[in-house]
Amino acid sequence: MTDNGAALPWLVIRQDDNGNRYRVGRYATKTEAERVADRLDAKGHKQLYIVERVSRG
Repeated sequence: MTDNGAALPWLVIRQDDNGNRYRVGRYATKTEAERVADRLDAKGHKQLYIVERVSRG
């Protein structure tokens, strides 16, 4: 995984019950990030998985 925002502009964020947010991973496409978030969400945990685009700047 690289932190090059241009190459991997989509984040998957896990938010727990207390509002704490953690980066799960960075992805090249929104579709790829959504697929990962959906797969994690399907495991039945109470955390919320969010897909966000990294802003440039």
